[in-house]
Amino acid sequence: MEDILNLRYALDTFYFLMSGALVMWMAAGFAMLEAGLVRAKNTAEILTKNVSLFAIACIMYMLCGYSIMYPDGGNGIIPALDFSFMLGGDNDPAAVLKQDPSKWYDGDYYSGMSDFFFQVVFVATAMSIVSGAVAERMKLWSFLGFAVVMTGFIYPMQGYWKWGGGFLDGLGFNDFAGSGVVHLCGAAAALAGVLLLGARKGKYGPNGEVRAIPGANMPLATLGTFILWLGWFGFNGGSELILSNVGEANAVAAVFVNTNAAAAGGVIAAMITARAVFGKADLTMTLNGALAGLVAITAEPLAPSPLLATIVGMVGGLLVVFSIITLDKLKIDDPVGAISVHGVVGMWGLLAVAITNPEATFGAQIIGLVTIFGWTFGASLLVWYIIKVSVGIRVSEQEEYEGVDIGECGLEAYPEFVGSRGSAM
Repeated sequence: MEDILNLRYALDTFYFLMSGALVMWMAAGFAMLEAGLVRAKNTAEILTKNVSLFAIACIMYMLCGYSIMYPDGGNGIIPALDFSFMLGGDNDPAAVLKQDPSKWYDGDYYSGMSDFFFQVVFVATAMSIVSGAVAERMKLWSFLGFAVVMTGFIYPMQGYWKWGGGFLDGLGFNDFAGSGVVHLCGAAAALAGVLLLGARKGKYGPNGEVRAIPGANMPLATLGTFILWLGWFGFNGGSELILSNVGEANAVAAVFVNTNAAAAGGVIAAMITARAVFGKADLTMTLNGALAGLVAITAEPLAPSPLLATIVGMVGGLLVVFSIITLDKLKIDDPVGAISVHGVVGMWGLLAVAITNPEATFGAQIIGLVTIFGWTFGASLLVWYIIKVSVGIRVSEQEEYEGVDIGECGLEAYPEFVGSRGSAM
């Protein structure tokens, strides 16, 4: 019996760690995607943001975020604060081996440290969403200051309400892998920052016309999208939590298939929609279609059939094109489309659960959606405002013209290719 328990514990821990490693690789995907979609003069700075925010997320989630999100108690709204996790420790082997294997899921079925590792890469993902939306005009250190609060406090609180056993979980709100807890949360924080930050210079004309500002490297953006697509198998597949029995293994396989199907559906729908609207197969819309399909299925990648998962992804791909167009008309400048991909489609993903999962209700899904958005947007707006009035959040007009690479990082990502400061490149 001990041999079986040892094997299952080791297998589930290893699966959790490898899933977390795949999600960590998504940090590279976000970095490449964003670097490809901004102008060359802003590339080094956005890469700096991506690597720095990941480090900040890891430290802040260790210090307080994980304890807030997964406390040993609380009233459903306010968690019982206990920051002992930073001191280390894990499951007692003797206690693990005393468990009934027929009730394995009810006990300590994998290492506690593996759970932390899996969760910390999720909070980094949420913060990465913010990075792209505020690109090309935000002060680096103001962004990193917000990242401290976002990853240490704002994200963990709403995470506790669902995944930590809080009141949203008690209401029956469903969010399997984080269309709301991760993606809508990140988008809401991004929207609050963008509204206070304002649009890039030259993005909108005096009569409201929208001026395209092309990214510098479409191959890099495409590579980033494929990296994210790959990492999403860990994101959704790992959220099944265990693998060590036939039922769970089948569930993981279904999650992988549905995740891939939704992404494919998002690509096709976005490409066709872009062709109908613009007369061309727009690559950036196609890439965002893939991500939209992935975000849409993340709230419930297990319950639907592969065909239904494809349809969920296709709706996401359709929505993202019109959302990006609409936000531009409203003069909400999002260089990479993050608010549309993760916010608007994240909402669709949460609502789609009530269609694909018979145990879910629209009422509970709407309450969860409004709660996550309201909390994150409100708290983020307050933090962004405090930073704005104290140290500022936007670089000077001259720095923006020259590129934030020089002003914030003192170097250029492509020094031999940049012909003049302030050019489109």
